[in-house]
Amino acid sequence: MKIAVIQGPNLNMLGVREQQVYGPMRLEQIHAQMKEFAEQNGIEIEFYQSNLEGEIVDRIQECYGDTDGIIINPAAYTHTSIAIRDAIAAVNLPTIEVHISNIYRREEFRQKSMTAPACTSSIIGFGPFGYHLAMVGMMQVLSEITAIRAAQQGAVQE
Repeated sequence: MKIAVIQGPNLNMLGVREQQVYGPMRLEQIHAQMKEFAEQNGIEIEFYQSNLEGEIVDRIQECYGDTDGIIINPAAYTHTSIAIRDAIAAVNLPTIEVHISNIYRREEFRQKSMTAPACTSSIIGFGPFGYHLAMVGMMQVLSEITAIRAAQQGAVQE
């Protein structure tokens, strides 16, 4: 099982920017915790962060045929990027959107996600722990997909 973690703009500044909103934890610390959980569960995990929309689209597209699922925090692009939404839809992989803050308790312009409708699920407002919840959720989603495919193959063979 291989999961790609894709981080959007300004997340490289976690621990520095707006700690009252995002907390003191740095992105490297979040990734270290995710890597440890992945290793404990036999999951291959890759991390990617970019401040550029086109690079995020490229990375999503690179997941096609190479990755089982995507955990993404599009950050500010959540509210504006049809291109990222379309890339998620195009690769048709289980995708969980994560937001550290509760976007529904923030400014009105942050309360609409352009990307969520293309995602399998969203985890919002749990702080950095949301990434752990996304890992657990992704394991469950991929397990269910595996079970459905096995059942379908069994039905075909009968």
